[in-house]
Amino acid sequence: MLYPRFILISLIACSSLVHASNEEQPLLSPPFVLPPFKPTQMDFGGVGLMQMPTGRMAKDGEFNAGYSHNDNYNFYTLSIQLMPWLESTIRYTQVADVLYSHDPQFSGNTKLADKGIDLKIRLLKESQYLPETSLGFRDIGGTGLFDGEFLAATKRLSTDRFGQFDFTLGLGWGYLGRRNNIKNPFCTLSSRFCQRSNQFSGSGGEIDYKRFFHGDSAIFGGIEYQTPYEPLRLKLEYDSNNYRQDYAATQGNANLTPSTPWNIGAVYAVNDFTNLKLSYERGNTLTLGINLHTNFNDQPSIWKATPVPALTNTHPIKLADVNWKKLDDDLSKIAGYKNSEFYHNGDTVTVEAHQTQYRDRNLAHERAAALLANALPTKIKQYNVIEQDQRIPLTNTQINADKYKKVANVSYINANIKDATQPTKINKATLNTKPIYDGQSAFQYGFGPHLEQSFGSPETFYLYSLDLDGYASYWFNPHLQLSSSLSFHVLNNYDKFNFLKLNDGTNNYRVRSLVRAYMDKDTSISNLQLTWFEKYHSNWYQQVYAGYLETMFAGVGSEVLYRQPNANWAIGADLNLVSQRDPNTTFGIYNNVHGYGQNTKVLVKKPTGHLSVYYEPRWKAMDNLLFRVDVGQFLAQDFGTRVDISRQFKTGIIVGAFAAKTTMSAKDYGEGSFTKGFYISIPFDLMSIHPTTERGTLPWQPLTRDGGQMLAKRYSLFNITDPVSPWFGRPSSVGKSE
Repeated sequence: MLYPRFILISLIACSSLVHASNEEQPLLSPPFVLPPFKPTQMDFGGVGLMQMPTGRMAKDGEFNAGYSHNDNYNFYTLSIQLMPWLESTIRYTQVADVLYSHDPQFSGNTKLADKGIDLKIRLLKESQYLPETSLGFRDIGGTGLFDGEFLAATKRLSTDRFGQFDFTLGLGWGYLGRRNNIKNPFCTLSSRFCQRSNQFSGSGGEIDYKRFFHGDSAIFGGIEYQTPYEPLRLKLEYDSNNYRQDYAATQGNANLTPSTPWNIGAVYAVNDFTNLKLSYERGNTLTLGINLHTNFNDQPSIWKATPVPALTNTHPIKLADVNWKKLDDDLSKIAGYKNSEFYHNGDTVTVEAHQTQYRDRNLAHERAAALLANALPTKIKQYNVIEQDQRIPLTNTQINADKYKKVANVSYINANIKDATQPTKINKATLNTKPIYDGQSAFQYGFGPHLEQSFGSPETFYLYSLDLDGYASYWFNPHLQLSSSLSFHVLNNYDKFNFLKLNDGTNNYRVRSLVRAYMDKDTSISNLQLTWFEKYHSNWYQQVYAGYLETMFAGVGSEVLYRQPNANWAIGADLNLVSQRDPNTTFGIYNNVHGYGQNTKVLVKKPTGHLSVYYEPRWKAMDNLLFRVDVGQFLAQDFGTRVDISRQFKTGIIVGAFAAKTTMSAKDYGEGSFTKGFYISIPFDLMSIHPTTERGTLPWQPLTRDGGQMLAKRYSLFNITDPVSPWFGRPSSVGKSE
């Protein structure tokens, strides 16, 4: 075992002879500072060498999309450093010469696409003498094609002439232990650790804890070298897999027998966002790859805002002289407050409006205060800005006119708009009076794109539907709204989706797997409903709705939510009675459970609803996390729990993952075993030249199946009440570029 010993000796020598540099800056002094070391991605996705992982973590918030290709596999990867101590990777692996199924009517010539999720947890952060050490799980909950566990330690050596070296030594099990060059240390604890099943799971989705750290184990290691030429990095690794049990070899015609356990490679940085990869692996396999990367903590906003108007010395004498129409227009254009209503009480003017431009409400308050100070008589000493959504009053910010003028004139050091503002309770008595000016429009409309997508389906690797949604609403009174959405199906390939052609022997309600039938039209009415919005006391909110609630379902329902100002938790519940819409008509609804076909069950007048809890820990180790748990009955009448965990980065980008486990068995559910998915929510003001509070969501769901599915309601009270305790509307903490 010469190679593992050589790597181990090298690692110990480096630890004893040099001081470790931190992740940001090598231990060199100007003017001889060499290029900084930036961890790179391996073929499988995640920080590593080529086939082997390392103990190194990327910078918090680092996002990487990669593709690697050789004659045996195509790897499509998304990797993100969710926390400073937690790396996660989603991967699709296309296996050459292996079809998805042997039934050509089901999957045609589609190659097998194996889905995998990897996790790596940092146990030790690198210090002067200790290496950065991480515990990892590859293909956790997958089909077993690539599943394995590892413990890896990485130490850095910085030189003053020759660049930087990152030495790694690791111990692997499963896919990472097949070379079996060392006895499994857990075998000394129990003989059951000496054996590991080599069988592959057909459906995947279940975490097989009984395989963890079982079977053969092997030492691996390597070196990543940052050359003095900044774009170029070189890699050398000792591979702990002998590839004899790879799926491409056992089920296909591939010959993966290694000529050598050593792999060599190079990474070339084309620019700050693109890396090209080339490696020669197993002594006989050339692998090419590309990685696109960015950091969700580092992207500044680039929008151009209308300047804040300077204070004037001319003011109307009385309120009757105020140009309310111009003030309403200016508040919308400059401060982002749309559809304003104005109220007057003594020396106070109250504005109730919807904020559409500024996630940073301090900017919005400063702009609103400037406009109000210039437009109103000087006898008005206080401005109340009430923010509302769907005409529900949510927050009230009190602005002292005299204090604001001192802030605007910079009458003292470090003057800030916060000095003139304070949150206060909403005066409902004021809102119940007749406004002195009503700028709200009963009719509203707009357009926006909508993307649905899934990966790794039997019919084709990528299923998508890109729609242009036109939406409109009309308010009959301050509580009752008629809303509608019309979807124009611009591009989609759901004509390939043929899940129902598979005779799987189950008897589930086809609540989502019928989606193809709803995509065959050029246009469809995805929503047409009446909604009553209400707020009770200070912290209770409700919506009651009826109509065509989404593309596939119609019915009636109600949602309630309790949410306190600036609280880190909320609790809500919804209850609905729904029936499936007939895709062959515009407004038809099924009245017969076999209305679609004798062998297909659709939902007719069945209940669905959940108790929902939202919780934000606000702990240092779990900062900017939101947990959502929904417990109840899902559309297919399965009962269970759906968990959604999301992380918000400094830019406001949110990355989340969800999973639902219900009473529907893995066999009845089919491939994937249970519903799960991933999404990225991006504030549009990171990409737009104009400030906006709007967001775009990129969803990912591996398969469209029927278990664990929830009603896609038009409105969510948690989203509507966001200003009460901001999550989606949190301002960016990254420097803004104007």
